[in-house]
Amino acid sequence: MNSNALKRTWREIITPQNNIFSLNLKEIWHYRDLLFILVRRDILAVYKQTILGPLWFFLQPLLTTITFVIVFARVGKMYSSDLPPILFYLSGLVLWSYFSECILRTSTFFKDNNPILSKVYFPRLIVPLSLILTNLVKLSIQLAVFIMVYLYFVITSSSVAPNVYALLFPLLIALIAGLGLGAGMIISSMTTRYKDLSHLTTFGVQLLMFVSPVIFPMSNYINSKYKLLIMANPMTGIIEAFRYGFLGKSHGFFSWGLLGYDALCVIAFLFLGILSFNAVEKTFIDSI
Repeated sequence: MNSNALKRTWREIITPQNNIFSLNLKEIWHYRDLLFILVRRDILAVYKQTILGPLWFFLQPLLTTITFVIVFARVGKMYSSDLPPILFYLSGLVLWSYFSECILRTSTFFKDNNPILSKVYFPRLIVPLSLILTNLVKLSIQLAVFIMVYLYFVITSSSVAPNVYALLFPLLIALIAGLGLGAGMIISSMTTRYKDLSHLTTFGVQLLMFVSPVIFPMSNYINSKYKLLIMANPMTGIIEAFRYGFLGKSHGFFSWGLLGYDALCVIAFLFLGILSFNAVEKTFIDSI
């Protein structure tokens, strides 16, 4: 036998994952090029064969906001505030859309990417991370819509007054991304065995929006029996902190305690998500 063959060193050795608590960040960093390739693929694939293409990134939040203004503010008379309703609904929908897209896309990534996951090795966590980044690109475009509407009302309306808490915006986005990633991984791990859970997730996310301050301001529930239920939603503190910072102290509810609770929920969901993800990673091909 050739002695050179015995001295050969391998650049990478693939071994089975035994520790469900492990998170190999070094390996994920090594495959960062693949991460950006997947992000680019997802962005191009979503609107590649549509008539309006990327314009849907702008139209989706605007059309939804207009619908909410007509249904809840004009017809239902459920909105009572001096803040322009289009700005109120848009500020909530932009953040909620990012959260819902993260959790819905991540919750089905095992099933959606089965062909590539069953044939090629790479850190499986790359796929859900790429979905979070893809939705972050979409969020940045939709935030541009919000900023344009926001600046108009800052100039023309005295009821909109930003403050220093607006600087918490990067932290709020990180919390939403972590919450969507963690919850999505938990659900995706469960859907490898229970396929109909994906349909329940779609319904659950839509239902969750009605116990969050997306449609109604938190001030409407301060003395309500549903206050604790709404505050238990991890998105409540994030959305209210966003409005508090950008729209003014009279148009949001800010509490470090509530934001701390949201951060603890994010950590818990991420921990359970990684735990469940590592538990099914080795055997999900046999289940799907």
